[in-house]
Amino acid sequence: MAPDSQENRSAGILWMLATIFCFLSLDAIMKHLLESHSLVQVTWGRFFFATIVAALACGPRIGALAISRAPRLQLTRSVLLMSTTGMFNAGVRSTPLATATTIMFLTPILVTLLSIPLLGEKVGLRRWTGIAIGFLGAVVVVRPWEEDLAGVGGGVLFLLVAALLNSNYQIITRKVRHDDPLTSLLYTAAAGAIVTSAMLPWFWDWPTAFDWFLLLCSGVAGGLGHLCLIRAFRAAPASVVAPFSYSSLVWAALFGYSIWGDWPDLWTWAGAAIIIGSGLYIFHRERIRHEDR
Repeated sequence: MAPDSQENRSAGILWMLATIFCFLSLDAIMKHLLESHSLVQVTWGRFFFATIVAALACGPRIGALAISRAPRLQLTRSVLLMSTTGMFNAGVRSTPLATATTIMFLTPILVTLLSIPLLGEKVGLRRWTGIAIGFLGAVVVVRPWEEDLAGVGGGVLFLLVAALLNSNYQIITRKVRHDDPLTSLLYTAAAGAIVTSAMLPWFWDWPTAFDWFLLLCSGVAGGLGHLCLIRAFRAAPASVVAPFSYSSLVWAALFGYSIWGDWPDLWTWAGAAIIIGSGLYIFHRERIRHEDR
C-alpha cells in the first residue's frame, strides 16, 4: 500500500479522532477528580498509570527504548509536559472545559512565534498576520475588559501559562524526533510519575473505589492518546491529520454540557473560530514553505 494512499489518509484521520477523544476524556476525568482531590494527586494518577501503559507498549524492548540519544532534552521535555499538565489542571478546575480547550488552541500559534528565537526560523508577514489574529481570538475568549476574566477569574491565566509551556514542549519534541516515539512516551510518563510521587505524601487523601477507577482511566486515556497520535502521524502526513485536532472543541462542548451543564457562550465560539482560522492559516503557510524548499 502506498505510503500516502487514500486508505492511509483515512486511517490517519481516524487515529487522530481517537487521539482527540482520549485526550478530552482525560481532561474531563481530571476536571471531575479535581472537585474532590488535590492537584498533585490527580496529576500523579495521570502520569503513574500512563507509565504502566507506556511500559506495556514498549514490551520486551523497554530496556533499549529507555535509552535516549538526547536524555537532557527528554528530561526537559518531560518537565515541560508535567508543568503543562499542572497548569492546565489548575486552570480547568474553575473553567468550563470548552473554554479551556479553546485557550489551548493557542499552542500552534505560540509554537510559530517561539520558533523564531528557539529554532532560528524565519516568519514572514503572512504568518505574522496569522499570529496577530490568533492572539485577537484569545482576547475575545479571555475578555480582559470583564472584571472576572470570561466569568472564571484567574483560571484562564493558568491556562494561558499552560499553552505557553505546551508550545515549548512541542518545540523540544521536534528536537528529539530521532528518538523512538515510545522512548519519548516512556520518559514523559515516568518523569511525571516520579516527581509527583515524591510530593504525594503531603497531598494524599484516600480515593473511593470509583475515584481509583477514574485515576486509572486518566492514565490509560493519556497513554493511549499519545499512542494513537503516533499512529496518526505514521499513517498520514501532518497536513492531513493535524487540522482534525480542532474537532476537540466539539468533544469539549459535549463533555462540558453533559457533565457540568456548561455550554460555550457566544464569545467563546467567536474566539474559537478566530483562533482555529488563524491556526489553520499558519499551518497552510508552513506547508507551502516546506513544499517550496
